[in-house]
Amino acid sequence: MLLWYTKDKAKVKYRPLFDDRTYVGDDNLRFFEDESYAPFTMSPEQLAGFAPLPTGAKVYHPNPITSARSSGENDVRLFEFKGRKFSPGTRTFSTNEMGLSRLRNADRLLAIGNTLRFKRYLDDFRVMTRNNIWDNTRQSGFSDAKVYVVQTPSIAIQQAILMTTDPGDLILDPTCGSGTTAYVAEQWGRRWITIDTSRVALALARARIMGARYPYYLLADSREGQLKEAEVTRSAPSSAPVHGDVRQGFVYERVPHITLKSIANNAEIDVIWAQHQQVLEPLRAQINALLGTAWQEWELPRALPDAGDVGGWKTIKLDSINPLSDKGHKAKTLINQWWQARIARQKEIDASIAAKAEFEFLYDKPFSDKKKVRVAGPFTVESLLPHRVLGVGADDELIDPASPKAMERQAHYNDERNAERNFVQIILENLKTAGVQQAHKQDKITFTSLTPWPGELVCAEGRYAEGDAEKRAAIFIGPEFGTVARPDLVAAAREAGDAGFDVLIACAFNYDAHSSEFDKLGRIPVLKARMNADLHMADDLKNTGKGNLFVIFGEPDIDILDAGPEGADGQLRVKVNGVDVFHPNTGEVRSDGADGIACWFIDTDYNEESFFVRHAYFLGANDPYKSLKTTLKAEMDAEAWASLNSDTSRPFEKPKSGRIAVKVINHLGDEVMKVFRVS
Repeated sequence: MLLWYTKDKAKVKYRPLFDDRTYVGDDNLRFFEDESYAPFTMSPEQLAGFAPLPTGAKVYHPNPITSARSSGENDVRLFEFKGRKFSPGTRTFSTNEMGLSRLRNADRLLAIGNTLRFKRYLDDFRVMTRNNIWDNTRQSGFSDAKVYVVQTPSIAIQQAILMTTDPGDLILDPTCGSGTTAYVAEQWGRRWITIDTSRVALALARARIMGARYPYYLLADSREGQLKEAEVTRSAPSSAPVHGDVRQGFVYERVPHITLKSIANNAEIDVIWAQHQQVLEPLRAQINALLGTAWQEWELPRALPDAGDVGGWKTIKLDSINPLSDKGHKAKTLINQWWQARIARQKEIDASIAAKAEFEFLYDKPFSDKKKVRVAGPFTVESLLPHRVLGVGADDELIDPASPKAMERQAHYNDERNAERNFVQIILENLKTAGVQQAHKQDKITFTSLTPWPGELVCAEGRYAEGDAEKRAAIFIGPEFGTVARPDLVAAAREAGDAGFDVLIACAFNYDAHSSEFDKLGRIPVLKARMNADLHMADDLKNTGKGNLFVIFGEPDIDILDAGPEGADGQLRVKVNGVDVFHPNTGEVRSDGADGIACWFIDTDYNEESFFVRHAYFLGANDPYKSLKTTLKAEMDAEAWASLNSDTSRPFEKPKSGRIAVKVINHLGDEVMKVFRVS
């Protein structure tokens, strides 16, 4: 079930979606006309869809032309049609005298028994509004490949998004899961934010979004979109300047929505009808004079019978005429001419009706450029910031979860719930077994012993071999839920130095941006090990020591250069040389080459709160170009790829904030970010 609501009814938006309508199985739509507007009734096989209709057939339904509203003194009580007078009975006609006359001239009226009806074609509105039962969302063997246990079908999310948002709108999904909402929002040009507490869910979502191919929809605010809009509406292309703003929407397919009212109010029908009567009436007069008949327009046969069809001639009471005589030949010619003019009049009126009808946009069918493929736009995955969240109590009082009373209550609750669980103890147990892995598999710190240490920030002493010497490492464990800041590292390093340790190893789930600038205090190197989020489930984690639970990924080795001849004055470029890696066997810090980098990103104007990918580049010893072509299933522009497969960025303006941030990701998926000041 979907709940849809708004705080302000005046600002609510709703974009109806439609399903195609078919005559198959619908007994109300069993009537049709052929290309010459001759009426027929479908056979049972045609109505069931087992036999085709003739080419150009137009299916229609005899709709009521009366309503239950109270009649007024100006309402039509009798209307003449084909020599008979019809009354609305206890009801009222749905339009006035002029409207009824236009419907008659447009050949949109039907006499069924003593009742007057409105001829409504299936093509007048060949779709029907999708109702509140979405039976097209049921899972089947042809639905999305399921990568998550509670994955929602894309079609359900798609329909909800298309009905309630426009391109450029922002969508929030606080329960990311497999990323279906973000995936669908990305496809349909909506901005999105999605949240989850599970690293597995975020990894699946990121892979799904980045590995997908999306259609390239024509923007209304583009030259291509203007040309397509002109083609669809049969008008001159707009000459307004374009800016590629997705908020202006796409160019959509549309269907005409012809109503009784739109026909009744179409004054052009009167003009077309009068013009054609100047041809039709003289022909009808000649036919009647030649044959001695008094046929009205609706009585004229579509053709005279063949010469040998004696019964046919008797049916139209012309059995006294020799069909082979000059009179018979001339009568056939005149009737054929009359019907050609009559069909031409009907086609012109139908064209006028279609041209003046309103349209319904098909918001799930924008036009796309089949020659282009779109991939996901820039997005980032951010961890929790170290912000304190205040709660509100039953009496509207603020509850600070970090206050002594709140922490005491939480500690008491935790003790009762799981007395044997201790976060630091669990981390140390896993650290002793798993060790600390670096970018290269051969570079690993394996502890020979790991014992508690009664420090304020340093909680354990670890010993490991470095060549023939034994080294002592101070272990600092970050918070279970939160981020380690630079002051925490400084204080821990100072404590490690005072206690005579050789190195400080900090273990945390997240580090703030400024902590990346801190790697040494005096003689004490500071190694920042990022803990795998699986350690949140450490109680249930099988401790084999084989997983990369603690990984040190060093700082990016970066040069900031002037833009040079390719850029304007004052512009900059960034060159990534590799990543500085601490090697425990030698104690040296050396730069790993660019081959160890899978990709790297630049936020060219870092605001110290969130990292926004403004430049993206792909390196690596393997062939990322081949991988990307395989993923996209298309050829890449070699020149465009060359600008992305580079260790040197494109030129960019100096940041207004005075800072840029560079994020580097290795082939194991580990990432590190460093902030640089730019004057």
